[in-house]
Amino acid sequence: MQIVLAHVGTRPSKMDPFDVATSMYIERCSVHAQCQAESFRNAEAFFAWLDKQQRRTPAITVLLDSRGRQMSSEDFAAWLGRQRDNGAQQIVFAIGPADGWSEIARKRATLLLSLGPLTLAHSLARVVVAEQVYRAFTILT
Repeated sequence: MQIVLAHVGTRPSKMDPFDVATSMYIERCSVHAQCQAESFRNAEAFFAWLDKQQRRTPAITVLLDSRGRQMSSEDFAAWLGRQRDNGAQQIVFAIGPADGWSEIARKRATLLLSLGPLTLAHSLARVVVAEQVYRAFTILT
């Protein structure tokens, strides 16, 4: 299974402490699955990239959105485990543009996931998602 942590916006600096933390969690996750981070200049570029992903099954697309479903870490781990056990080849967690995902984009999602009612900076949201994916894998093992 491949996990992709994507975001729409400026590419993070390698000196950004949030990027360092995100990279650390992505590296830790790589023990459990192939993991990578991707940056896109806009939502159209993200969806164009997503459409080009060639797999036996379509990517599971999780858009981070304040209107999405909130889960505990245990519930999130159970969800991730079900995807893995059902043969998911690729799960893409995507943090949207500054003004949020469009209605069209939200309709393309497999899951809308909310990190809570607060608005987070992209760099902080990436760390939170990366950490929760890592935590989910540790819960599952």
